[in-house]
Amino acid sequence: MKRVLIANRGEIALRIVRACHEEGLEAVAVHSAADRTSPHVRAADFAVPIGPASPTESYLSIPRLLEAAEASGADGVHPGYGFLAERAAFAEAVDGAGLTWIGPPASAIRAMGDKTEARRRMEAAGVPIVPGAVAPLTDAGAARSLAEQIGYPVIVKAAAGGGGKGMRVVTAAEELEPALVAAGSEALKSFGDASVYLEKFIERPRHVEIQVLADAARTVHLGERECSIQRRHQKLVEEAPSVAVSDTRRERMGAAAVAAASAVGYRSAGTCEFLLAADGSFYFLEMNTRIQVEHPVTELVYGVDLVREQLRIARGLPMSVASRPLHPRGWAIECRLTSEDPANGFLPSTGRIEYLRPPAGPGVRWDSGIDVGNDVTLYYDSMLAKLIVWAPDRPQAIARMRRALEELVLVGVATNQGFHVRLMDDEAFQQGDVDIQFLDRRSDLLEPRPDTDRELQLAVAAALAEDAARRARRPLVTADGDGSGAWGRLARQEALR
Repeated sequence: MKRVLIANRGEIALRIVRACHEEGLEAVAVHSAADRTSPHVRAADFAVPIGPASPTESYLSIPRLLEAAEASGADGVHPGYGFLAERAAFAEAVDGAGLTWIGPPASAIRAMGDKTEARRRMEAAGVPIVPGAVAPLTDAGAARSLAEQIGYPVIVKAAAGGGGKGMRVVTAAEELEPALVAAGSEALKSFGDASVYLEKFIERPRHVEIQVLADAARTVHLGERECSIQRRHQKLVEEAPSVAVSDTRRERMGAAAVAAASAVGYRSAGTCEFLLAADGSFYFLEMNTRIQVEHPVTELVYGVDLVREQLRIARGLPMSVASRPLHPRGWAIECRLTSEDPANGFLPSTGRIEYLRPPAGPGVRWDSGIDVGNDVTLYYDSMLAKLIVWAPDRPQAIARMRRALEELVLVGVATNQGFHVRLMDDEAFQQGDVDIQFLDRRSDLLEPRPDTDRELQLAVAAALAEDAARRARRPLVTADGDGSGAWGRLARQEALR
């Protein structure tokens, strides 16, 4: 494998381009009409247009992606996350075209992509699962019977889904049938499959996931990530390690994740998601058969480049991770910066990035797929960038994230930056007293705070004013002094073109 086509966009596409270059591989970017000037396109060695802005006509079109691979001479395909990353049909099409699929086998994707099939396999492998169905529900009567058996509250979930789509919490029998209809309808729109299943709703659990990595010879885990700060089942903040996971619990959860991956013949990087109850019991939720959005926090505390490991494994090379047990070093936190307007019910915000000053300094990582002049549209996910920090311990990591958020200046679209500042200042969060319903109880954190948000607006305005003034003061320097010589004429000619 010498040239990799990246079947994705935004920050993850740029992340993969960089990993390819560090592995000595050439990178091929694909782009819709809306993304032709995006950073991942400029960073790649080759770029291939694949259609209009609509994802169904570009990033979700398997024929167009395979045509782009053939046209560019790519011999490998990395799907990133989202879009077609967890579609077994795409993995099979890539294999069928004689290309190297940089991810798990299609059989593993299919087994874990069907949530009820995954639950059956995990139960057989001895991995603890939440009490509930191990097959899609066929009618409301069967759902009522199961709900009465396991007890309310229950949660209805899309069998083919993930990411919070097609999910409804039901607290009483009269709510069940409407929830089945609503969840099935949303599942059909999101995944093309209306199948749903039912499981016990665990009260106030933490969302803790285990990173696994598997090559042809062995499967290892790289500890946990805490992903409990969520809004409408969408993760907003992730950290590694978790304040709720001891060394002993980490090994128990890690062993369960390794067993889960081994049960489906897994290869490449993947993530097993668990619910961690207050009594210390944990239950398998699902396996994400791809690189995760939040993978950087694991990379920072374990010193492993997960995307480069994916590339190595796909080439038939052994992973470079040591065979001895690894232990987390320090603490990492990731905040997802999204183009959502907290002052308007977190509705998506669109516009053009007019000014961007990313944070920097010790222990700060900025994974972004945006640049000044890029348009933010409704066609794609609202995540603009990920701000990740590392520090020796959690209090210092929180303080560093707070400082980095203050440094960040982004003008052109509304974002959730203010929310992240408020969260870092929150005493309960600082103490690690969180669970997946934390933001349901703390809606105050979602509301703009006039004092700090106003200060941020003033800071942005001042930064823009200073930038404009600096540009106005900057003299135009030419080789001939007055701009009338050869350099000046050349500049005017270029401008006229």
